[in-house]
Amino acid sequence: MRSIWNGAISFGLVSIPIKLVNATESHSVSFRQIHAEDGGRIRYRKVCELEDREVTQAEIGKGYEDADGSIIPITDEDLAHLPLPTAKTIDIVAFVPADRIDPLQLEHAYYLAASGAPAAKPYTLLREALKRSNRVAIAKFALRGRERLGMLRVVDDVIAMHGLLWPDEIRAPQGVAPDVDVTVRDKELDLADALMDTLGEVDLADLHDEYREALEEVIAAKVSGEAPPETPEPAPGGKVLDLMAALENSVRAARQSRGEAVGEAEEGAEPAAEEAEVRHLPRRKTAARTAPEKASAGKRSTAKKTAAKKTAAAGSEKKAAGSKSAQAGKKAAARTGDKAAAKKTPAKKTAARKRTA
Repeated sequence: MRSIWNGAISFGLVSIPIKLVNATESHSVSFRQIHAEDGGRIRYRKVCELEDREVTQAEIGKGYEDADGSIIPITDEDLAHLPLPTAKTIDIVAFVPADRIDPLQLEHAYYLAASGAPAAKPYTLLREALKRSNRVAIAKFALRGRERLGMLRVVDDVIAMHGLLWPDEIRAPQGVAPDVDVTVRDKELDLADALMDTLGEVDLADLHDEYREALEEVIAAKVSGEAPPETPEPAPGGKVLDLMAALENSVRAARQSRGEAVGEAEEGAEPAAEEAEVRHLPRRKTAARTAPEKASAGKRSTAKKTAAKKTAAAGSEKKAAGSKSAQAGKKAAARTGDKAAAKKTPAKKTAARKRTA
């Protein structure tokens, strides 16, 4: 790897010659500006305003614009004579616990390589001292025209340095937090904890830039004259009406995506109103089913006997009802005959009286 800066680490009275190497690289797909009408390249040319001509990179220097608009030239020789000990030195000023550094301050990352064999021993000494102390070194260094703050730590067997923003470069988060009073219930926090536990951890090495891969597929299709791949349909987004239901559904979806069995809602949590969950109980072994099957057979036999008794009783009731109906019919017929006989008797008496007269 090509070094971008040569200097030394100042560790008390110990000086460690080092080379500064970029620890990161960009894999972003770069685009060129073109004229949309004919595809011609759009280029930026560096033109001197006084001479109205394009100049080369070798002719370009640095200059500071004063408040009145005048330009003050600054040469590399001027920068080389800066009255700073950090012009070519990474000056360690303190050792602190790593959690003292706010991640908001982190900038670019560099590897520090020992420059030559004589630097190997003090380089290794500083590296092992950092390892054993579980601390990081805070240092000052000058790079690209300004003094910077840095943090030195150990990565594998190498000392790495992160550029840090100065504390006054970190903006206060005023007006960013919600300006309304919100109450978060314990049940909601429990579900949020369950969701975090379900999602678990991830190996950052398994993550990759899917956007870049999709962009490369589109470019490859254009080069080969094929139609670009179709855009997948976005997942339908529902309106979240209940935070508890949304949390429960999120926990359920996360567990299903990991192939875990989906259990009931957390104890004490309100049930989700959006969908019901059906769980199938696991089958038991044959031996375990023997006793329940016998009991079930006994219950079925008892139920059959009870039904037979009910049927016989119903038949008896029907016979009894028929017998009662028959007796009632005889009685009715008897009463009808008596009435008829009663009606005939007065007529005979009348006829007898007439003959007598």
